Amino acid sequence: MSDVGGGLAEPEELRPEQGALRLAGPDDDWSRADWEKAASAVLRTTRRLSEDDPDDAVWAALTHATYDGIGVPPLGTPDLVSRTAAPRPRRAGAWDLRVRAHLDTDVVAELERGATSLWMACDEVAPGALPAYLDGVLLDLAPVVLEDPTAAHAEALVALGPLHPDANLGATEDADLVAFARLALGAGVRGVVVDGGDVHEQGASDAQELGWVLARGAQVLRVLEDGGIEPARAVGLIELRVSVTDEQFPSIAKLRALRVLWARLAHLCEVAEPRTRVHAVTSRPMTSAYDVHVNLLRGTVAAFAAGVGGADAVTVVPYDEPTGDSSALGRRLARNISALLVEESHVAAVADPAGGSYAVERLTDDLAQVAWAELGRIETEGQESFLARVAEVRARREDDVAHRRRAITGLSEFATLADPVPAAGHDSYRYGAAFEEMRREAPEAHVFLATLGSVAEHTARAQFATNLLAAGGIAVDVGGATSGVGDVMAAYDGQSVVCLAGTEAAYAAWGSDAAAALREKGARRVVLAGRPADWADDSCAQGDDAVAFLTRTREALR
Repeated sequence: MSDVGGGLAEPEELRPEQGALRLAGPDDDWSRADWEKAASAVLRTTRRLSEDDPDDAVWAALTHATYDGIGVPPLGTPDLVSRTAAPRPRRAGAWDLRVRAHLDTDVVAELERGATSLWMACDEVAPGALPAYLDGVLLDLAPVVLEDPTAAHAEALVALGPLHPDANLGATEDADLVAFARLALGAGVRGVVVDGGDVHEQGASDAQELGWVLARGAQVLRVLEDGGIEPARAVGLIELRVSVTDEQFPSIAKLRALRVLWARLAHLCEVAEPRTRVHAVTSRPMTSAYDVHVNLLRGTVAAFAAGVGGADAVTVVPYDEPTGDSSALGRRLARNISALLVEESHVAAVADPAGGSYAVERLTDDLAQVAWAELGRIETEGQESFLARVAEVRARREDDVAHRRRAITGLSEFATLADPVPAAGHDSYRYGAAFEEMRREAPEAHVFLATLGSVAEHTARAQFATNLLAAGGIAVDVGGATSGVGDVMAAYDGQSVVCLAGTEAAYAAWGSDAAAALREKGARRVVLAGRPADWADDSCAQGDDAVAFLTRTREALR
């Protein structure tokens, strides 16, 4: 075929020289010590390092430890990696955008608006109603995955075939496995789901969830083999489901580690190609029923991590589900999060985009090792011991949330008192449950915020106290700029609880006099924003148990 005539000549003068687009220049040859020096200087200005600390102390100061005891370093370096994950995620292209389908869900509309598969709640749809419920769905193009099905549900779905190969009959209980597997083999679909979401919603760490998925997967393979279905066929019937959170890098590593671990389990069963399929669901415990639009940010980060980590199917929980009333807008935005990541950000264009990253490869390997050890403990010590370990992690996380070491934006930090109380609420466990419980029954009485000194002098502690009290549903009446006890008393209106907020110098000069005058005029409890003092009944400072403090304050307001 000859070249087509016409057109413009190639503008040779606009073609860049080789190497001209290189991002690093001759002056960018920085060493590890250079980075440590620059980073330590910043930490010293924020007092996270002292002048006496060596520069390399930045590694310990900035390394974040997961609840599995795995360190997430601030910077990936070649020495972190001894081996890379294998097998790596191989999905290239858009992931399956899966949505939950309830009795009142218009499933055809969901698919027309961007969803590519359905995750159907069988406890809401009777087997006999399945044909009408799925009427209009092209079942050979859109996979349907059943949740909590009976045998009648599975048989009814198969009868509507042909089905997409990634449809799943959704068996989870031992008693159903063999029958569902045989039905799935006949229909050319998957038949079993191994779901780690239940233990995640009990508070499990990432490694504990992966360990449980492996232990449950091994049990499924044993049951199927006893039923006459050898592992080579059984492994391909299973879909793995895990939760992903707004902790981006641990979630990426979690999905990559799961693929490595499942391949290892399959290898021990003498299966070379496990046909691993992973469904990632954004975490419900990480969400909040208050300031719910922040859940959009959490869901976006979690969905991004799921896509980068190689999930084959992704479900984004609607941002307003924690309120118990998931709206059409919530479902639409949940779909659009994946659509934007795939179509506009092109996150799915490359298989395993995190592969080769020093930090992610190390985190993947560390997580895989801890999860494999957890599998061994589950196999040897049993379920009761496992649940005790999950409860211990949950208690540690709740303590971190209570002390606000693990902040929940819009709930434990930067709470908005004008947020409406959820009408119903979703019954799943959430990390900020203690704060949500306080917000549900906000006290009518306010705390008087006795600000000592000028606005510039008292603002830092006044804002801290206001933010903290709002996290417990407590409103404040602010005294404003003051220059002495008389100004404070002029603003005071008989509130039973007062909180003094000012500088250390103001506390030393006239804090005790202000407290005494307030008590004389009817204040029953005096709280100090800052370190404890003999003349105050209570105090609040960064790092204190906020839940305990707020509980005491709320009781005093009754």
